[in-house]
Amino acid sequence: CGGGIASESFARLGALVTGIDASHQNIEAARYHASDVGLDINYQNISLQEVKKKFDVITCFEVIEHVENLPQFLQDASSLLKPNGMLFISTINRTKKSYLAAIIAAEYIMKYVPIGTHDWNKFIKPSELCDIIGVSGMSLKSLSGMKFNPISRSWNISDSVDVNYVACFRKDQG
Repeated sequence: CGGGIASESFARLGALVTGIDASHQNIEAARYHASDVGLDINYQNISLQEVKKKFDVITCFEVIEHVENLPQFLQDASSLLKPNGMLFISTINRTKKSYLAAIIAAEYIMKYVPIGTHDWNKFIKPSELCDIIGVSGMSLKSLSGMKFNPISRSWNISDSVDVNYVACFRKDQG
């Protein structure tokens, strides 16, 4: 869950949210901020392998490009879904355009994130993601691009998956 940005948004919409992160620092920041704004979110400083319950929806927003063992991570996430559960993943495609946008522009020019945050070799093409996650008994339901507007600092859905994209997978019954 990182610092809890998405978790807080879902909680404000009325969802019962559990935020999981292996980083103690991320969980403490998320807990502090949620408490500060009066949101009740169950933040847990654990790995996916330690989670003991099943979920209807799991989100992994801007996570998988930082994971060491992606097939295992996706298998672990899939195992935590109830039948017909949904997994939403947002990440960065591995293209020349994404290298320019996510590393050169975001890290070195605009300084939106610290230099070294991203490793282009860990970016994943949508087809690769589908191949890996298909082994976990999940099927792709939708794929959309995401486009960042640096002037308004806002994100919008796009037809282009050249840089950022979001994929929705559903766990098969069984």
